[in-house]
Amino acid sequence: LALYLIDESLMLRRTVKAVLVDLSGTLHIENVALPGAIEGIKRLQELPVRLLYVTNTSKESKQSLLSRLNHIGFEVNADEVFTSLSAARKIIEMRRLRPLLLLETKALEDFDGICLDNPNAVVVGLAPQSFCYETLNHAFRLLMNGCELIAVNKARYYRRPDGLALGAGPFVEALEYASGRKADVIGKPERSFFQSALDRLGVSAEETVMIGDDVRDDVLAAMNLGMTGILVKTGKYRNGDEELLPAGCHCHLSETFAAAVEYLESSLEFRQN
Repeated sequence: LALYLIDESLMLRRTVKAVLVDLSGTLHIENVALPGAIEGIKRLQELPVRLLYVTNTSKESKQSLLSRLNHIGFEVNADEVFTSLSAARKIIEMRRLRPLLLLETKALEDFDGICLDNPNAVVVGLAPQSFCYETLNHAFRLLMNGCELIAVNKARYYRRPDGLALGAGPFVEALEYASGRKADVIGKPERSFFQSALDRLGVSAEETVMIGDDVRDDVLAAMNLGMTGILVKTGKYRNGDEELLPAGCHCHLSETFAAAVEYLESSLEFRQN
């Protein structure tokens, strides 16, 4: 027997072994869990599928993020979270880079032990405290002298309690434009990021569901790799975002993460291979 996702409206019939879940905007906004999200996670954990949280969050370390999630009511283990900061560190170590880190202080913990002397790379995450003229100009000069540009992600915007806010992407684009250098992007929506997540779980894209609030970086990127996409209408979701999907590319649309889990519960069936 295998677990199948059956959705006649989307003409879906595929084996499901894993679910990837976005964090900020999908399960919580800063220190507040979204309605029904905690219970939704508990129900998802009861399903016979593997679960991995995949996040572009770059303004705090993985340990800080874990503390935040557990404090607001989610029971999350370190090995269940895959962050773009972790992926960025791996790239830095593989290439033996000495980065200038444009990151918030709370994120620097993830780069303990990395040599920062005489930088040969600029790493940009979401760092509101660092996005001032002098700091960006320093990064620009390093790039003009041949340093690599690495973007932890290129998110356009995200949701804060007081409304939408600029992500790291616009600042990465500014450095790209000024220096003429193309950034090496690490996090979502990059195929390599998603593939690393799938490799951790030992599953294929076709056996995996992605749930997120970003139609481009979560849902479309995952679907382009072969996953099933579920877009939730929370966080950064804007009315009509689903219309940004290419013609013939359909995802399931849920009001909330809890509703997405209900959809999975009602659509998953054990069937003979």
